[in-house]
Amino acid sequence: MVSNTVLFLSLNGDSSSHLAEKLRGADITVREASSFFQAQEDLLSQKCQTFVVRCDATCETISDALQFIRTHNLETKLIISGKSGSIEDAVRLIKGGATDFLTGDCTDARLVESILKTVTNYRETVPKSSPLGSVHASETDSVLVGQSSAICEIRSAVNLVAKSQTTVLITGESGTGKEVVARLIHLQSSRVNKQFIALNCATLPKDVIENELFGHEKGAFTGALLKKAGCFELANGGTLLFDEIAEMSLETQAKLLRAIETQKFRRLGGKDEVTVDVRMIAATNKNISTALKSKELREDLYYRLSVIEIFIPPLRERKEDIPLLIEYFLSLFSVKYAKPHQHFTDECLEMLGSYDWPGNVREIRNVVERAVVICPHEFIGPQFIPERIQRQLSLRHHITIPLGSSTQEAERILILQTLASAGNNKAKAAKILGVSRKTLHNKLASFLQS
Repeated sequence: MVSNTVLFLSLNGDSSSHLAEKLRGADITVREASSFFQAQEDLLSQKCQTFVVRCDATCETISDALQFIRTHNLETKLIISGKSGSIEDAVRLIKGGATDFLTGDCTDARLVESILKTVTNYRETVPKSSPLGSVHASETDSVLVGQSSAICEIRSAVNLVAKSQTTVLITGESGTGKEVVARLIHLQSSRVNKQFIALNCATLPKDVIENELFGHEKGAFTGALLKKAGCFELANGGTLLFDEIAEMSLETQAKLLRAIETQKFRRLGGKDEVTVDVRMIAATNKNISTALKSKELREDLYYRLSVIEIFIPPLRERKEDIPLLIEYFLSLFSVKYAKPHQHFTDECLEMLGSYDWPGNVREIRNVVERAVVICPHEFIGPQFIPERIQRQLSLRHHITIPLGSSTQEAERILILQTLASAGNNKAKAAKILGVSRKTLHNKLASFLQS
């Protein structure tokens, strides 16, 4: 198998050896250029799918690289890996044609992920051992997988807001990856070397959550034998995520609002105020308008948290991400369970691609993990797919016509349900029904008149 090639140019003397080691498992070769002049020659003579430029900060060489790629109509993707950089730099370079702009070490898991996404035919070249084997488990929880326009926009938003200190509100259905996005913001921020603390507000009773947030002094209540630091103190200098913020009581929300605005609080049973420096991120799976109307979420807290708002659409609205997620989790779990890399059959992939995934990314992760665990073969067949998925898809392929319906009513049901199953795509529905599009239009018009 011919290896995919990544060209690496360091402007600050960093070596590509560790990056090459991480990518070798995915059959990706890293070539290192000693200068921009050599990089230009390699870009023209070699079919490099990705060009990674490593630098301390943005410089003219990066702009020259973008211009060179445009001038020679190269399909090479440019990824910038900087030790530092501003939001303005990121916006300018991505608008100029760069595929990604990342700050951090050149062995960062985010850089590995970004490179994997740019390599063409990566799905066919994933080997029996994945580069994820060399990535810590905590890092895999911070990988945003997908190439849909929605995911690309979220990735850009993360790049932009990470360098600021503003609060962020992340919304979306359960299982879409709200905590993943929050972790990415933390990892790309100047707080990366400090703690990322996630507090799930839905799992803690009212009388416990304040203790978790602010901690307590020794003797504050029965059983408080020692002083305890709360999440605010633990996250000092870092990032604090309030997951499912709308599940928090209104009384606690009021106390939280003050702590967010002043960056000060008192431990339970304490008299002195504690000052912290914490970046706040909140997440909720509730509809914001509904939560505000029902008074589940205080308006003043919402406006304080939603300086930047990021919405993650459900998986059913970005189905082009499903194959990438499947391949990612197959690689992840083949490493976790020390099994050869497996593949879903074409029949399975079609089933998984048609399913609506009400549990979103969390559900697809569980389905893939289950299949990897129970399937002893290289190719995973439909028998290893949960029955609920097969049952739902089976129902979609049946149309129920009540007994005693007239021929005209049966035709009406057949056409309307077929149109609905085709997503109201008239051309697709006409093809399924075996009629012309004009005939379908005429039938639909007659239904309106009757």
